[in-house]
Amino acid sequence: MTTNELVIDVEGLRRTYAGGFEAVRSVSFSVARGELFALLGTNGAGKTSTLELLEGLAEPTDGAVRVLGHDPYRERGKVRPRTGVMLQEGGFQAQLTVLETARMWAGCTSGARPVEEALELVGLGKRGSVRVKQLSGGERRRLDLAMAVLGRPEILFLDEPTTGMDAEGRHDTWELVRELREQGTTVLLTTHYLEEAEELADRLAIMHEGRIAAEGRVDEVVAAHPSRISFELPAGYHLGDLPPLGQLGVTAHQLNGRTVQLTTPELQRAATGLLVWAQGAGLELRGLDVRSASLEEAFLHIAREAKDSSGPEAARRTNTTTREEVAAR
Repeated sequence: MTTNELVIDVEGLRRTYAGGFEAVRSVSFSVARGELFALLGTNGAGKTSTLELLEGLAEPTDGAVRVLGHDPYRERGKVRPRTGVMLQEGGFQAQLTVLETARMWAGCTSGARPVEEALELVGLGKRGSVRVKQLSGGERRRLDLAMAVLGRPEILFLDEPTTGMDAEGRHDTWELVRELREQGTTVLLTTHYLEEAEELADRLAIMHEGRIAAEGRVDEVVAAHPSRISFELPAGYHLGDLPPLGQLGVTAHQLNGRTVQLTTPELQRAATGLLVWAQGAGLELRGLDVRSASLEEAFLHIAREAKDSSGPEAARRTNTTTREEVAAR
């Protein structure tokens, strides 16, 4: 096996529920061994529906899924012992203690690590005697995660792993996920926290209405959207007194009172040209704000753009990363 081996391979995946609602519409992507891939999207975008098909919890309506070279639904016995799954709701027995829950789960898990070790990993080492019903929402998510990593999985599926956690719990979980990934675990997660995706993901896909609207490395997705520069026009100056905006790589501008906002895909070029001009003229650009595009801005732009577009051709144009390109990374 090589580090470029594809351990998750999805091609033309569809999932239609009773009544004809199509939650997943011809989705294709691949994940290499040791990679962390994030699925983003608004509520109802199809993230969890896609994840459940990869976990083998349901059969696709159409398309193909391979996890570790096997069909996760039809060959569940070959896939399940090698994967860890953290659902949105663990469904553990409320009357059991944390330690009792872990021991019960370990009895059903091949090659389980010591339960005390699993609980320590997620910060529940001192909560073993507490009943599940007495745990906070964030602690229940920690327990869900502990059970997902109990079997030392090759692939870890995380569905909204830090929902309900406080800031400390979220960052502790990120550190654990990073450690697992450094040890070779492949991770596929869904999340509503864009900061989480920025912190953890090697690559991500943004879903909208069951389709992939954008895919790539975080920096690639962000770089596809323009940066912004804003400042207050100096007294006595007008927009036409600025250096030619096209020569600075500015693609759009707005003037709101005395405040200028420039949009550019070449932030360094535009900012440098503007500052050189201001220095040469002996001017101070008050309220200067130079800002790169963020994943949040890219996400919102893509969601709006995808909502305005229609038809499968638009989805095919944006879903461009091939299996060969992933394997080459």
